[in-house]
Amino acid sequence: MDTTNKKKIVNDPVHGFINIQHPIVFDLIEHPYFQRLRNIKQLGLTYLVYPGANHNRFQHALGALHLMNEAISVLRSKGHPITEQEAEAANVAILLHDIGHGPFSHSLEYSIAKGINHETISRCFIHWLNKAMNGQLSMAIEVFEDTYPKRFLHQLVSSQLDMDRLDYLRRDSFFSGVTEGTVGVERIIKMLNVVNDHLVVEVKGIYSVEKFLIARRLMYWQVYLHKTVVAAEQILIKMLQRARELERLGIELFATPSLHYFLANDITAKDFEAMESDGKPSEALIHFSNLDDNDIMIAAKIWQTHSDSVLSKFACMIVNRKLLKVELKGAPFENSRIESIREQVISKFPNYSQNIDYYVFSDSVSNNAYSSLDDSIKILYNNGELIDIAEASDILNTQALSTEVKKYFLCYPK
Repeated sequence: MDTTNKKKIVNDPVHGFINIQHPIVFDLIEHPYFQRLRNIKQLGLTYLVYPGANHNRFQHALGALHLMNEAISVLRSKGHPITEQEAEAANVAILLHDIGHGPFSHSLEYSIAKGINHETISRCFIHWLNKAMNGQLSMAIEVFEDTYPKRFLHQLVSSQLDMDRLDYLRRDSFFSGVTEGTVGVERIIKMLNVVNDHLVVEVKGIYSVEKFLIARRLMYWQVYLHKTVVAAEQILIKMLQRARELERLGIELFATPSLHYFLANDITAKDFEAMESDGKPSEALIHFSNLDDNDIMIAAKIWQTHSDSVLSKFACMIVNRKLLKVELKGAPFENSRIESIREQVISKFPNYSQNIDYYVFSDSVSNNAYSSLDDSIKILYNNGELIDIAEASDILNTQALSTEVKKYFLCYPK
């Protein structure tokens, strides 16, 4: 019989003391699949711009767990019945919501397992953990996948005002030092309520929600989509793209076994979902569970001296922060401009000519802080009326907030 005390307290620099309230949550935190998140940076390569942004997915998951418990406590105090089993399920769902993130989080979202997002991989991890724990996560899966009858529990996990967003905005602001992202998280949670099985915010919290939406937009442009971060991420993506090409050509390449697996094979979602005949997780899931930031950075350090000039150049850029120059603007770059840059680069670096697409390229990044098409944020007035924040707010330019803003970038050697 396991007599371990599983009701622990964790000291968090953002929220203070975090209580682990359910034994199963403690067991999941202890699992190697979750411990792996300690070695995955929350903000990918953002530390190259903001030196303090070295926090990880493990910290964020615990922070979101804390906010979930705060929200459940508030909703219970307002007369909404949430059983202990439902609270546990919501805890598990928010704890594991990011377990499928790969190395450097969003930076390599589609580069390790091509075309497969972290939500899909998270789902595979959760389903396998449920099998390994004899179905104890079944209700959590229903909450996670939005099939549980109390839909507001899913909205606490994933919506436009969920515990995930509330934690990462506060946390990313704290560690990056960008104060514009500071959000009144406690105030928003205190103002949460449920109407017709939907999460709403009482009218006294409207200003805090406005600040949340503005902060999210500012954090995107100042931190998440900072042009130097964009350039660094593109270099990392190009480095792995080149490594994959060389691997397919049979050129010898150092890589940890799990990184080698993804460089050498075209992995699909079905490869992740498959279950071995003996009940073990799929080969793809096992290899993915062994990957973190260290695999990429160790490979990059060794690739700096590889005989392939493209791979070695990009590896040196990442390791030594010698990044490509990046230009950002609101409209696509003209082909003539791109061609002109290419000619200039080839003139200065003739050996780049064969692989010029690696060194000069253009693409886009986008962001919208609020979407009225998704689960909109509803404000609850004292008379019981529900109004979308887009209409209720008199200071937000909701059209600007809900319109996707796309920025185009052009990268090339300095």
